[in-house]
Amino acid sequence: MDNYSPQTQFSVFPPVIKNLLILNGIIFLATKSLFSPAWTPLGEVIAPYLALYPIGSGNFFPWQLVSYMFLHANFGHIFFNLFALWIFGQAIENLWGSKRFLIYYILTGVGAALIHMFISGTGAPTIGASGAVYGILLAFGMMFPDRYIMLLIPPVPIKAKYFVIGYGLLELYSGLTRPDSGVAHFAHLGGIAVGYVLIKYWKLKKPENYI
Repeated sequence: MDNYSPQTQFSVFPPVIKNLLILNGIIFLATKSLFSPAWTPLGEVIAPYLALYPIGSGNFFPWQLVSYMFLHANFGHIFFNLFALWIFGQAIENLWGSKRFLIYYILTGVGAALIHMFISGTGAPTIGASGAVYGILLAFGMMFPDRYIMLLIPPVPIKAKYFVIGYGLLELYSGLTRPDSGVAHFAHLGGIAVGYVLIKYWKLKKPENYI
């Protein structure tokens, strides 16, 4: 089967999503104390090499552009990232095929890292899959723009295209007004921007008959 082609059968846990969930979970359990912000002994050793450091810091290594996506700060951080990856990513992987989905996920994560470093310059090391997850969110909004998403607060439905636009504007506002919040807002925006460029470059269109 051509992994650039859509899946012939819909899967709730398509292969790339499933393996990303497993890999992130294993790394989290190996490197973090579940209910505290402390690193485990293993985490203390490898985090300085896997987290994303500014290029001029002296601690930057090229592989950090990918490895930072697999480290998370705490349980809430990894839970919401992986939940969003699963909720929005399964439809995209089933639509695009596993190979294209994986390439998209990695490139949006790398792009998010580069844009974050270019804009932020210096600061604390960055960790988390949020940049790539925001790229997945953008893909969902472009491929299924009129599909409804149920918000938690307030509990009202909203079309995916408006949800993505709203989140993007919120991240832009937060990045401009709260640069020292400890959240990599421009990494999130970078994932959205790189995702948009890739979708346009690949000439990917929303499916004609979707629900």
